[in-house]
Amino acid sequence: MRVVVVGATGNVGTSLVRALAADDDVTSIVGVARRLPGWRVDRTDWRQADVADADLTRIFDGADAVVHLAWLFQPTRDPAVTWRANVLGSMRVFRAVAEAGVPALIHASSVGAYSPGPKDRPVDESWPTHGWPGAAYGREKAYVERVLDVFEHDHPNIRVVRMRPGFTFQRAAATEQRRLFGGPFVPRWLIRTGRVPFVPDIPGLRLQVLHADDAAEAYRLAVTRPVRGAFNLAAEPVLDASDLAALLGTRTVTVPRGLARAAMAAGWHLRLAPAEPGLLELVLRIPVMKIERAREVLGWQPRHSSLQAMRELFDGLHDGAGMDTPPLAPDHGPVSRVREFATGIGGRT
Repeated sequence: MRVVVVGATGNVGTSLVRALAADDDVTSIVGVARRLPGWRVDRTDWRQADVADADLTRIFDGADAVVHLAWLFQPTRDPAVTWRANVLGSMRVFRAVAEAGVPALIHASSVGAYSPGPKDRPVDESWPTHGWPGAAYGREKAYVERVLDVFEHDHPNIRVVRMRPGFTFQRAAATEQRRLFGGPFVPRWLIRTGRVPFVPDIPGLRLQVLHADDAAEAYRLAVTRPVRGAFNLAAEPVLDASDLAALLGTRTVTVPRGLARAAMAAGWHLRLAPAEPGLLELVLRIPVMKIERAREVLGWQPRHSSLQAMRELFDGLHDGAGMDTPPLAPDHGPVSRVREFATGIGGRT
């Protein structure tokens, strides 16, 4: 198989490229990214391309599958930019898949595409995917789901798979997560057992988490097996504030939902943090997902628990971990943080 991975240098992309390179059925991998990495992998050729304007049809020509992972989280202060990259860019990817005659399209959707739902019982892949309109991430993920509905109707011969993972972490992506959601003022020394003063216990805070390597394995299976449709992806257990506090060796403090959102909004408006305030509302409203279909149809079983994935994230945050790709560049200390500040907290692309 020849597989094209769009967004191959990010959190899941790097893990997926490694997983595909270890699969004997995959003879050729094309990694597509806006910025080329120094990282190299067997049987992988790199193409520098932006989904917003590149000739994707030529890149996809001869591929047996395209995996679309590319997603722009920032600038959070200019949603028109992320809309062009994420929604219009995805539409260009899908159109190029059809024009190049690629028989399979695997798209990275998200738990964030789901409409608000229950936290006390899991929902399956039939739960509505209209997102939470108060956050750009939810709006964009939900809109792309509607685009895929039309694409599947118009191209029934193309096998379409939609992955809906929970929060996906690994050690090498810890610094990227800090840059995207925490910003340059989050100190590395604080993220260590016994140093975090408390974890806020906000009503509705329940997280489904998985390791990037386990997410990559699910994508690899979707590439190599004749499956269609949507798959929820998450590891056990579902995490709440007490689980995070136990990992960090600290206590929980009950924080009202309104106060938590006001604090996050203040940080964003004062340019102290990059994550938009609506993102917290999205996290508090998304449902808990049922993951049986991935196990039964894909044959997927995560090797890491959600607690192990969170532990890797915390350790990586403390150590400034990363790897040799632009999105996952490690924390180089004050110099890199000054650069983050200078390019605008929440304003960089």
